[in-house]
Amino acid sequence: MDFMGHSRQSREIKQLFTSLDYVPRDKFNAIQGYRRLIFNDIANQRRVDVFLDVFEMCHSFNFRDRLEVDAKTIPLADMLVTKIQIIDVNEKDLKDAVCIFADYDVGASDKEMINGAYIANLCASDWGVYKTFMMNLDRLLAKLDDFSLEDNIKTSVRARVNKLRTMIEDKPKDFKWKMRARIGEKMKWYELPEADKEVVDSRMVGEGAQTKS
Repeated sequence: MDFMGHSRQSREIKQLFTSLDYVPRDKFNAIQGYRRLIFNDIANQRRVDVFLDVFEMCHSFNFRDRLEVDAKTIPLADMLVTKIQIIDVNEKDLKDAVCIFADYDVGASDKEMINGAYIANLCASDWGVYKTFMMNLDRLLAKLDDFSLEDNIKTSVRARVNKLRTMIEDKPKDFKWKMRARIGEKMKWYELPEADKEVVDSRMVGEGAQTKS
């Protein structure tokens, strides 16, 4: 389970999950606790990741000013961002993205829609983000016919994905972006998170098991 909060809420978040009998990943939380926390429900083999202000995986996004846009979850656009920022995107992540596109149109605000203008701005400020997003949107379109969806839903998803792609392409790019685009794939534009065990009981294992996520 993934959650987001503010770094200023770190103490309260730790207290909450401890009260729910989740075991903190002690070493990781001590080192990374200003931006990310991990808790494990050992009995049920469940893991909780809490990102604080910044979502950092293959790319880094500062959601600090976005966390109050929606009362109960991060905005749809940011939820989509967390899926299409993955370099080695898998079928589950693509299905999650398809579900978002199936239920919501793309527009220029966060009100009951995917904020395409916001995503286009992210892409216009970072060629690497643009590259990964466009790659994964293309992968989604290529995979769409393999999913068990009604034809009208596939048509809607395809139209919305293409609408977002157009908004991204049409957003003006600055000189720095264009220079990075000229270098292209010759220079790595993403990070690969280190592999980590899903559930680790830090009360019982040695320090060697506490790898960075």
